[in-house]
Amino acid sequence: MADDARSVILARIRSALGSSPDAPPVPRDYHPADPSRRGDLDLFVDRLEDYKATVIQTTAAALEADLAAALAGLTPLIVPPSLPFAVPESTVDNGTFSPTELDAFAGVVTCCAAAVAETGTIALDGSPDQGRRAVTLVPDRHFCVVRADQVVQSVPDLLARLTPTRPLTLISGPSATSDIELNRVEGVHGPRTLVVLLVR
Repeated sequence: MADDARSVILARIRSALGSSPDAPPVPRDYHPADPSRRGDLDLFVDRLEDYKATVIQTTAAALEADLAAALAGLTPLIVPPSLPFAVPESTVDNGTFSPTELDAFAGVVTCCAAAVAETGTIALDGSPDQGRRAVTLVPDRHFCVVRADQVVQSVPDLLARLTPTRPLTLISGPSATSDIELNRVEGVHGPRTLVVLLVR
């Protein structure tokens, strides 16, 4: 009887809808999407710090030294397969570590695909210098290197830089959530600590 009622209801809905209308075009005039538009780096830093991320401003020449200082005493570390800089005493992820094994690592060091100044958001797309999603979500600390030329101004600018078929992860500060009484809890669904090395 329930199946019959369901069939009757769905038939009535189909009849009322008639032939499927074409979906209307989505307006895209909210902001120009210009992948070459540079983001405001000071605004980007302000947003990250507002999210309780730590920002280390550095240069290409000083990156390895500043990263080593930030990682001092922190072991073991895991890194994606193809970082363009050295991370001493780290393990390269070969894709076989289970979530339990990844949880034993104190931190992960990655690069990023792009970032947004207006929202302080960092995008990862699973490229060899960023690694698979589990590597960036399970360890307790994430050290992410962001080059100044990767920071765009707005979310539409970011989307223009990304490939939608890649496994995208958008990070806006350390993992955090709040219950109904607004008690903040960190590290629920990702790293408790986010350290961004901004290479100017």
